[in-house]
Amino acid sequence: MEYRKLGNTDIKLSAITFGAWAIGGWMWGGADKKDALEAIAASYDYGVTSIDTAAIYGQGRSEEIVGEALRSLPRNKVQVLTKFGMRWDEKKGMLDFKSTDNAGHPIDIYRYAGKESVIKECEDSLRRLGTDYIDLYQLHWPDLTTPVSETMEALNILLKQGKIRAAGVCNYSAEQMIEAEKTIDLASNQVPYSMVERSIEEELVPYCYNNNKSILAYSPLQGGLLTGKIRPDHKFAPGDHRAATSFFKPENIRRTDILLDRLKPYANLKGAFLSQLVIRWTIEQPGITIALVGARNKEQAIQNALAINVQLSKREIELLDKELDRLVLVNDAVPA
Repeated sequence: MEYRKLGNTDIKLSAITFGAWAIGGWMWGGADKKDALEAIAASYDYGVTSIDTAAIYGQGRSEEIVGEALRSLPRNKVQVLTKFGMRWDEKKGMLDFKSTDNAGHPIDIYRYAGKESVIKECEDSLRRLGTDYIDLYQLHWPDLTTPVSETMEALNILLKQGKIRAAGVCNYSAEQMIEAEKTIDLASNQVPYSMVERSIEEELVPYCYNNNKSILAYSPLQGGLLTGKIRPDHKFAPGDHRAATSFFKPENIRRTDILLDRLKPYANLKGAFLSQLVIRWTIEQPGITIALVGARNKEQAIQNALAINVQLSKREIELLDKELDRLVLVNDAVPA
């Protein structure tokens, strides 16, 4: 495994980090706790020392599972990343969307990051995780109802108290990061990035690269789309959020599959799975510090971790990029 420095902190994260959204079950059509625990343990055995979760994932369930897994791991060798600012248990801030919990009960999700809420959420996460500190605490989404300075002041308090080791944001623009930096020294920004979602390359990547801020890339496999295992007639389980996204409309799946067919020879040449080639490409991109990859079971976790063994030359990356340039997805998923 490779380990990379988080921003200007002394924290090092595994280049491939375990993404724990799916194991919380929520919006992923369910999950098995036993499989999840085995997946985290296997990841660690293969060098994946960093785990990224969030309070909202399963409304605490993901953090609880991660906390259970931590009891069997050396805490000082594991980096726990979690998030705050999406409340399902209090109606404050801005209503983001309506959903259902794992039991099928309706819930409203609010973006809220007022100072008292941030501090309370941290305490709740520490309890669920069964730890006395969080390595990286991240604002999950921008909260337009709370001054940025107020949220960042709360993070500064938690830093001084030693309850968090570093502070970060998610889904922030470069402009929003600049505003936050007036109050706090951010370590990172966690944003979506994949072979088919590269919008951050225009502004955010240059800003983070030039200011020593880490970019944590989530959805590098685009929710499984880039594994090559999903076909246009794929049936998603009830509650799986992917069915409603444009990437998974039949026409875009078909177009992506054509791209993946062109990438398979590169993976075969490396003796690697297609997903491993995609993961390795992601962490080779300028400005990308780590890739967060989810796994529901031990087998998936090991396969993800072994992506680190795929070596790509500069020339090979250029050839892959040329293949990517040929892909054009459509917003309405209607053949053009």
